[in-house]
Amino acid sequence: MSAVQQTLSTAPLIELKNIHVRIDERDILKNVDFTLHDREIVTLIGPNGAGKSTLIKVLLGILKPKSGQVIAAKNLKFSYVPQKFNPSHSLPLRVCDLLALEKCEASIKAEVIRDTGIAKLQDAKVQQLSGGERQRVLIARALLRQPDVLVLDEPMQGLDIQSEAELYDYVRSLPEKYGCAVLMVSHDLQWVMQGTHRVVCLNKHICCSGLPESVQQHPEYQAIFGTNRVFYQHHHDHCGHGDSAAPCPHDSRPHIHPEPEA
Repeated sequence: MSAVQQTLSTAPLIELKNIHVRIDERDILKNVDFTLHDREIVTLIGPNGAGKSTLIKVLLGILKPKSGQVIAAKNLKFSYVPQKFNPSHSLPLRVCDLLALEKCEASIKAEVIRDTGIAKLQDAKVQQLSGGERQRVLIARALLRQPDVLVLDEPMQGLDIQSEAELYDYVRSLPEKYGCAVLMVSHDLQWVMQGTHRVVCLNKHICCSGLPESVQQHPEYQAIFGTNRVFYQHHHDHCGHGDSAAPCPHDSRPHIHPEPEA
């Protein structure tokens, strides 16, 4: 049995059952069932207005649903990396000041700083960081909390291709390095299909959920995102990775084969 299969055989860290959220007489989420297991990487996708941010708020306990159940493991700890973090330039906030807001053991802090590659940024102002540098700093701060669940909201937004590749590779390593599950909201299908254990497609309800290669064949997924791109899934057998749900270490870039134009 693979590591991913063993994880999914245990009780989930958090489970949503039949969640219904209604705001200003509008149904934002309807009959949503969702689970997240220990050390699992799940990517939440969907069009604008699909309810992705609302689902995150329900998971974090910020928003109470109109109906349904939220069942979480005892003392479950979340860390959240927002989609945007743009402090005012009038605020003299250095990277070391931002990290100091999270209290943890010095050895853990040193490990996180080393792993995220931000050691040389300690005295830099947060406002002066590049997009990739800022995302690494925000992820470092989130990891200092030693979370059970790390939530990343559009972490690749505004990054160049090289920064995206490096950050996705790092995110893939987090469950093993820090023992946390990762829930990522993303529009970047090019990378989603390569670096996640499970994809959940949301459009106010769960349209489809499962392995990336199965989700992209689902009619509701294709109705939302179209069928003009076929995402090649690397076969793991020749790499010694029999479980196709687990990302292969040999995959550093996605393989995309566009369908011929009609």
